[in-house]
Amino acid sequence: MIVRRRAGPAVVAAALLLTAGCSAGDGGGPAAAGSAPPSRASSPSSSGPAGERPPPAKGSVEVGRTVATGLKSPWGLAALPGGGGLLVSSRDTGTITRIDEKSGRKTVLGEVPGVSPAGEGGLLGLALSPGFAADRMVYAYFTSASDNRVVRMLYDPKKPSGEQLGAPDTVFKGIPKGFVHNGGRIAFGPDKMLYVGTGESGETGLSQDKESLGGKILRLTPEGEPARGNPFPDSPVYSYGHRNVQGLAWDSEERLFAAEFGQDTWDELNAITPGGNYGWPEAEGRSDDDAFQDPLAQWKTDEASPSGIAEAGGSLWLAGLRGERLWRVPLKGTKAAADPQSFLAGEYGRLRTVVAAGGDKLWLVTSNTDGRGEPKRGDDRIVELTVK
Repeated sequence: MIVRRRAGPAVVAAALLLTAGCSAGDGGGPAAAGSAPPSRASSPSSSGPAGERPPPAKGSVEVGRTVATGLKSPWGLAALPGGGGLLVSSRDTGTITRIDEKSGRKTVLGEVPGVSPAGEGGLLGLALSPGFAADRMVYAYFTSASDNRVVRMLYDPKKPSGEQLGAPDTVFKGIPKGFVHNGGRIAFGPDKMLYVGTGESGETGLSQDKESLGGKILRLTPEGEPARGNPFPDSPVYSYGHRNVQGLAWDSEERLFAAEFGQDTWDELNAITPGGNYGWPEAEGRSDDDAFQDPLAQWKTDEASPSGIAEAGGSLWLAGLRGERLWRVPLKGTKAAADPQSFLAGEYGRLRTVVAAGGDKLWLVTSNTDGRGEPKRGDDRIVELTVK
């Protein structure tokens, strides 16, 4: 394992559910709107196109600079285009803050109305509209008083701090909520469709129920309708049998991967196929049952509890909460090309989100003020990494 550093600036059963195995303690050209997903994303059993070469078995992480400190319960991160800053959601305050990438200066855009934080719920994932340059729309996943939902808001940086978010337009609602396992990661895919990772809210039976939105990956149009080409007719469900999905990422061949919290035994990194059943609660980790999709990598829950994931340099990078480390999984198609490799173990505490920053760079967000674990360094921060 190689970790380098550059010099830089200073860088009701709710209580029972909380203690019952939450793992983390958190439990080509653009496609037309509504189009079917890229076919390359639909073949997790393949080892990749002919001639596709995996990255080296061993990688490295170089810690660059601390971009910002003093964050409160940060969760989602979205990078504005052209170096325009980083948008960060606060789970517990329900606010979105813009951080200047160079100075670390913070500007509060505003508070998202309707957020009802409790336990693992609150203001969670963020994503920018595929047409952000023209429409300036910011998408957010949050826990309301009745459900989990996705909204979009107009971002106007010309308005005063605290007033830069327009009124939320509800894109999709009715996702089950709970004190735990609310999912929360959202991302626009290469097909410009909105992918949503949900949790089973502590009710394990929801994951195998294709009529339920809990324990699923959903695929929607930007307007919140089931996307054309989804595996089940007129349904937003893209894959099912998940426990709590908080990581979504695509590789350079437009294949979708997801990170998932296990209960007491195995956390998972999965290659996602449309209509695939990922086994929960009948299977946790690899299974002998051919009805279930096996993970391409798995970890003991105290070593990972993966939340955010990102792709860089042909590898997937997973931010571990309970594991307090960053994992690298080199890929060959939809298989792991070598054993997972860990970095930064214990150095920054709990790690919530990792986002590709272009080239060999990543943004890494800590999660030490989320009420779990023992806070380190007294706050939460964003760190810039160079990876190989």
